[in-house]
Amino acid sequence: MTTNYSGPARLILVDGACISGMASLSTNQRGGLNGWGGTFRPDEITADLRNAAQGLQLELPYDRVGTVAVTGMRKLLATQVLVSLQGHGPAPF
Repeated sequence: MTTNYSGPARLILVDGACISGMASLSTNQRGGLNGWGGTFRPDEITADLRNAAQGLQLELPYDRVGTVAVTGMRKLLATQVLVSLQGHGPAPF
């Protein structure tokens, strides 16, 4: 069974800084492996975001929060990036 979430989210960095944007997430439960992940498109790109890797939180509406790690980042346009995330623990959606 797969569960999806697509909508507003905030990435909370290790220092507590918050970056708003849009997330597209899904669970993947196959072969006895449970996990979740997806992508995050930030509203703004900061140096802190570019250096972010581990120990991050992704906050969804209604105070639902999950722990994530950045697994990749690629440019979409000159002013936009798409951040790949891997969730740890229970999915917040």
